[in-house]
Amino acid sequence: MEKGKILLALTGIHPQRWHELLSAEREVVLEPNGADDPSITYAVVWKQKPNLLSSLPNLRVIFSIGAGVDHVFADPGLPDVPIVKIVADNLTQHMVEYVVWRVLDHHRQAMLYRGQQQKKIWHEPPQRVAGDISVGIMGLGSLGRAAASALLSLGFAVNGWSRSERPMKGVSTYSGETGLIPFLNATDILVVLLPLTPDTKGIVNYGVLKELRKRNGLGGSVLINAGRGRLQKDADILRALDDGTLKEASLDVFEVEPLPKTSPLWSHPKVFVTPHAAATSDPAHLVPIMLRQMAAFERGQKLENLVDREAGY
Repeated sequence: MEKGKILLALTGIHPQRWHELLSAEREVVLEPNGADDPSITYAVVWKQKPNLLSSLPNLRVIFSIGAGVDHVFADPGLPDVPIVKIVADNLTQHMVEYVVWRVLDHHRQAMLYRGQQQKKIWHEPPQRVAGDISVGIMGLGSLGRAAASALLSLGFAVNGWSRSERPMKGVSTYSGETGLIPFLNATDILVVLLPLTPDTKGIVNYGVLKELRKRNGLGGSVLINAGRGRLQKDADILRALDDGTLKEASLDVFEVEPLPKTSPLWSHPKVFVTPHAAATSDPAHLVPIMLRQMAAFERGQKLENLVDREAGY
């Protein structure tokens, strides 16, 4: 099998470092030589231009530089070739750090303490142990399971919800439409790590947030979204915060990104905002994984971490 060229098609991300690392072993181009360029066998993409890949006759595999692949499926001319998503220890570690950081921040009442500091108030409120707090993770893929393991090691009670049943030792698991409400009813801190698909778009809405457990050691329910922005409805989160349905929220993703400066989420006293930074794609860690996959594929070996086109992730 001939190596062929790699098409590096990134939107909103500077390609230089990706190009340097991929070029160490392969010939890389930033644009095809015509719509039907026969020299391209692989595409490494992030939000590629629509129809860019549609007529490349020898394209064999598409690699997403992120764990999510909704940006790939947004292309109306997406060709019928295998799509590989990135699963990397570095990416997983970053996400676990973010989830644990935000859970602990809410659990240890950091927003309250920051407010007290501004007002120079010396007061120690009651603090519950981690075992009294139930963290519910929506999405038990590789990232969700890693986060669940870390939270279990800290003593939290952990619930998990996914589209289909995914048992995990130490975690109370729920699945499907029938399991969603019981999962929410048993959850104090909701952590969203779902992939974005037509079925999950807008799933974090007011109706879902109303089902979270409010009588708990935190004094109210908490939302943490580190998945995809279009999983949530920003207006519904604001409504839930303003009427007490939610006590606090940590949001790394938003319906529109970058988050518009006019958004009230920026200055809301109960919201902690980060700029889609929970788990960044580091080319130094991800490119070697892609290159190994390409070489193995050319030796006739199976691709790893293939996307299920029907499921959308």
